[in-house]
Amino acid sequence: MRYAVLVTGPAGAGKSTFSTAFATHLRVSKRTAHIVNLDPAATGDAFEYQPAIDIRELVTLDDVMGEMNMGPNGGLVYCFEYLLQNMDWLEEELGGFDDDYLIIDCPGQIELYTHHPFLPQLVRNLQRMGIRTCAVYLLESQFMEDRYKFFSGVLSAMSAMVNLEVPWINIMSKMDLVSGSSSDAFEPRNGKRGKRDIARYLDPDPMLLVAARDGRDQQRDNSRFHDLNRAIVQLIEDHPLVSFLPLDLTSTDSLETVVSHIDFTMQYGEDEEPKEVDYATCPAYSKLTAIRQPHDLDEGDFADME
Repeated sequence: MRYAVLVTGPAGAGKSTFSTAFATHLRVSKRTAHIVNLDPAATGDAFEYQPAIDIRELVTLDDVMGEMNMGPNGGLVYCFEYLLQNMDWLEEELGGFDDDYLIIDCPGQIELYTHHPFLPQLVRNLQRMGIRTCAVYLLESQFMEDRYKFFSGVLSAMSAMVNLEVPWINIMSKMDLVSGSSSDAFEPRNGKRGKRDIARYLDPDPMLLVAARDGRDQQRDNSRFHDLNRAIVQLIEDHPLVSFLPLDLTSTDSLETVVSHIDFTMQYGEDEEPKEVDYATCPAYSKLTAIRQPHDLDEGDFADME
């Protein structure tokens, strides 16, 4: 069984960094992992590992912009349309990987996830090839600086989940830039927050939108947006689809937690046959049996209990 993880999210969320750390973790765990680059605008130094499959071998954004006189957004859409018209190329590239973990690094254009049909069609093609697929959506921790910005990220994640229709995990990336302690010597870039406050973002609390406003927000408050905020709160409460796993790439435990959730979401390894062990010649089993083997009991064994 082959497995594929689509690494999605807005630009700057840390998708390529996460893909590299993910692949490194799997390889250290003696698992076979390969990075697949689906970003035609990626630069040459974007990856620590050379991608096993690279869309730039088929089409690049620079070529499309130069030859078709398109801008970057239109050129990226054209690249994906071209990829879907040449799915036989991707299928041939994927044909050499069996029982492998494919980490698919996607571009940061949010429209590709929220309402364009390209990625859903790509997912259907992967599933047709017998590749078990899930997606992760990265949102960086700086979104917690502004609750309005944060909920725009929540809604974009929800839209992408509905659009792709695959097993899904949302990740709050760059948590090493957030501190929960007021005793830190340096102010972290994304601020200090107590554990309770962070929890309200990881499991989005829609009441953050209607919480008491600070002085800055009072100056820019506009009653016209009250009904809109209330409707957003109601939507999130009625459809609690989005929650986030915190990811701190400086912590092995944090990365291991995210990987274990991805494995569970895709039911990794559940279809594999158990390995047969020759117990007669297995020294470890013989030693374990000798330790656990109960000895014969007689009346003298119970003398201490009388």
